[in-house]
Amino acid sequence: MISAPFVLVTETLAEIEAGRPPALSGRVTLSTLDEVRARIARSQAGAPVDLSAVTRLDTAGAWLLASSGRPLRGANDAQGLLLRTVQESLPTGGAPPSRKVHHRAGDWLAQVGIAVGAVVSATGRSLGFVGLVMAGLASLLLHPRRLRLTALVHHMQEVGLNAVPIVALMGFLIGVVLAFQGAAQLRQFGAEVFVVDLIAVSILRELGILLTAIIVAGRSASAFTAAIGSMKMREEIDAMRVLGLDPLALLVLPRLLALVIVLPILGFVADLSGLIGGGLMAWTQLGISPSQFRTQLLADVGAEQALVGLSKAPVFAAIIALVGCHQGLQVKGDAESLGMHTSRAVVIAIFLVIVMDALFSVFFAVWGV
Repeated sequence: MISAPFVLVTETLAEIEAGRPPALSGRVTLSTLDEVRARIARSQAGAPVDLSAVTRLDTAGAWLLASSGRPLRGANDAQGLLLRTVQESLPTGGAPPSRKVHHRAGDWLAQVGIAVGAVVSATGRSLGFVGLVMAGLASLLLHPRRLRLTALVHHMQEVGLNAVPIVALMGFLIGVVLAFQGAAQLRQFGAEVFVVDLIAVSILRELGILLTAIIVAGRSASAFTAAIGSMKMREEIDAMRVLGLDPLALLVLPRLLALVIVLPILGFVADLSGLIGGGLMAWTQLGISPSQFRTQLLADVGAEQALVGLSKAPVFAAIIALVGCHQGLQVKGDAESLGMHTSRAVVIAIFLVIVMDALFSVFFAVWGV
């Protein structure tokens, strides 16, 4: 028997004289739905439907019969099975009554605890990954021949050489902006000449390497995550493990070393471009000639300012590479996961770079550097 709203019985049409139930025959399929619906609608309300003469019944016809609410009679075993299957898929009632959600006073504490637990878990996984990378670097120092120079040079070109134009343009524009804004303020005190010191200290010590690291984080961290994540989706990393190859040595260490090598160079390019842009703006707006700019720069700004800025580059590079590679290894088997981890890599890398730059500033200030 089929559960409500219809009942399947085996009585024939001859056994039911009252109500003149509609008798269907032939095909009850998608192509005949309109005729079947009209035949049922013309019959007496609630009258059973005789299916004994139906030769073919598909899911569309079964849906129409099941949703009609009429008792169904005379169906064979195959038709009865199809009708039961369709009946089980139909909604059994209206929408559940809405219940008012009562928020308890401790719910927000539970949410905070869940968030803290997630952060602690993610931090633990990240520290474990850093430990594996450190162990891999130690093994590489003991066995230098394991370093894949081809991969290293390739990644140096990708993250270093190909990034020179955008980094140089960024540094030049930052120098122009600093000179223009600084001159507008210093002119009020008749101290336009000190715009040279403002440009040099700001770019060499902070802005040059910081903005370079941010650009590289957006460019390379996402590229690392996308490349490794795509390999993870195609199960290439699992294939490496099956072949006895270490994915860490093949995928992570070359990218890490390449970025540590090229980021100081990119920082130097940004510093040089910033000084050129600032000097050009000082020449056109303040009348400070290039020779005077160079003399003022060498007299008031020492090389230690540039060294302070460039000393941050290896740390920033390690952060960017580790975050990008780690997020790539966390990718699951779908495109949504790849996109999520790619955007997460950029956000985390930029955030950690800024935090580390702030810590460097405090450290150098305490030590009087």
